[in-house]
Amino acid sequence: MKPIKGMRHEIKILLSYGEYISMASKIKCVAVPDKHSLSNGEYFIRSLYLDDMYNTAFITKISGVDNRKKYRIRCYNNSKDVIKFECKNKYNNRIHKISFNITFEQYNMFMEGNYDFLTSIDHPLAGEIYGLIKSKGLCPSVIADYDREAYLHPLSNTRLTFDKNLCAGINSFNIFDDSMYTLPVFQNSSVIFEIKYNDYIPAHIADIIASLRGTKMALSKFCMCKEKLLEVKKYEY
Repeated sequence: MKPIKGMRHEIKILLSYGEYISMASKIKCVAVPDKHSLSNGEYFIRSLYLDDMYNTAFITKISGVDNRKKYRIRCYNNSKDVIKFECKNKYNNRIHKISFNITFEQYNMFMEGNYDFLTSIDHPLAGEIYGLIKSKGLCPSVIADYDREAYLHPLSNTRLTFDKNLCAGINSFNIFDDSMYTLPVFQNSSVIFEIKYNDYIPAHIADIIASLRGTKMALSKFCMCKEKLLEVKKYEY
C-alpha cells in the first residue's frame, strides 16, 4: 500500500481515570470542544468492525504489520440518521480515513446479506468493499462502543479525544440492537487518549502531553474488543 495524500499522525495513550481527569482539565484550557458533543460534553460511538475469512485485519494488527486496512460501519448516539461505511488506512505511523454514508435501509440490506446495493454507490470504497465481500468473505467481526470526549485545535488540524467506557458487543452484530449485551474491556475505568494531527503537535499542547505517564498503546479498540469477544466465546458450550 502506497502512502495516501492527506495522511495524519496518530498517537494513542492509555490513561488511568485519575490521569484522564487531570489531562482533560488542561486540554479544556487550550482547545475547543467538538461541535458534535452533546450537553454532557461527549457523544456515543458504536462501530461494527468487519474482517475477512482469514481474519486479516485482526491478525495484521496484533502481528504489528505497519501497512494495513480496517473496515467498519459506524453510527453516533444510536441515531439512524448518519450511518458511515469507513475504511481506516494505516501506513507506518500515519492514518487516513475514507467513508461514505448509507441509509438505514441499506444498512439492513447489508446485515441481511444483500450487498448488491454497493455496486450502485458512486464511491471507490463501496466497490472495494463489495469486491472483498465476494472474494474474501468480508463480514461482521465485532462491535465496539464507547463515549468520546473530543477537543480541537486549529494548528496542524490537531484533534484530542478521550474515549471512555470501551465495551465489546457479545451477542449481536446489529449496531441498532437494543437488547445487545456488552462487556467492558477495562476493569479499572481506563481511558484511551488519542492525539491526531497533520504535521506537528502545537508546542503548548505537546508540553501538556509530555507530562503524562500513561502507557503508549499498540493495540486498537477493534482488537481489544475482538479479544474480549473471543474470551467469552471460549467458555460457551
